[in-house]
Amino acid sequence: MFAEEEIEALALGIRWVADRADGALGAAAQNALAKIVAVLPPDLRDRMDASALLVGPGEPIVGDGVDLAVVRRAIRSERKLSIAYRDRDGAPTERTVWPFALGFFDRLRVMVAWCELRGAIRHFRADRILSVTALEARYPRRRQALLKEWREAEGIPAR
Repeated sequence: MFAEEEIEALALGIRWVADRADGALGAAAQNALAKIVAVLPPDLRDRMDASALLVGPGEPIVGDGVDLAVVRRAIRSERKLSIAYRDRDGAPTERTVWPFALGFFDRLRVMVAWCELRGAIRHFRADRILSVTALEARYPRRRQALLKEWREAEGIPAR
């Protein structure tokens, strides 16, 4: 069974996701919390409900240009995406990418993907993605290998 600090960690993490992630992921977090609470013994359920760890209000989140559920599905299935993107100078571009990570920051979200146009890993702000189309084609490298390469290049330790 969960220890009290584990219950607090779950409650806090789920509350953050419910508040700061996109709508579909936020709803999934709330559903997961309800399922966890339903199977807890009464004393732990009471502690979960009474948790004093709160998620404070953050800066407004920059709106996502597209439905991030499409991106998450492509990541899970290792499928390519075709995206229309606007760079920081506002110039539009069309890309075929291999998405392998999605970063949730306080104010914005970033898709990390191998870009076929650039032949390298690139970061795409979700608010600058104008459209996304899931392709049937799988990308030729494993998601975990791309993630490992990216972590090494960025100096991010694996967890």
